[in-house]
Amino acid sequence: MELIMQQPFFSSLLKVPDELEKLLNAPTRTYVQDTKAMASTPVDIIEYPNSYVFIVDMPGVKTADIKVRVEDDRVLSISGERKREEKEDQEAKYVRMDRRVGKFMRKFNLPENANVEAISAVYHDGVLTVTVQKVPPPEPKEPRTVEVKVA
Repeated sequence: MELIMQQPFFSSLLKVPDELEKLLNAPTRTYVQDTKAMASTPVDIIEYPNSYVFIVDMPGVKTADIKVRVEDDRVLSISGERKREEKEDQEAKYVRMDRRVGKFMRKFNLPENANVEAISAVYHDGVLTVTVQKVPPPEPKEPRTVEVKVA
């Protein structure tokens, strides 16, 4: 078997060309698209005494295209898609297109005191506001007196 592998034809099969190796190790198209979507979605996060508030600008996005989910018990995921509006006049053509279209997504690790069962989302005038309530801190326990018995 080793004799066969030493022949030039078989040894060339074992070597992976650099271009192919780069393709095999390159990130997938979906990964690149998701990374761009995450980087281009600005979010403000405000901490209040009783809650965390996430504010995301999403002008022109329909509520049906927005998803707010909790993944893996502690990851808040905000995603959606802005679609290109169809032109009414087929003879019209775009001269310039600056408005971003496509998918967007952001994920946030929620802190331990976040109540993942008490999350609300409101979309108004192109702004999504997601409120995550905090778990109230535990009540301080009253000291307990232990009776000392005589042996």
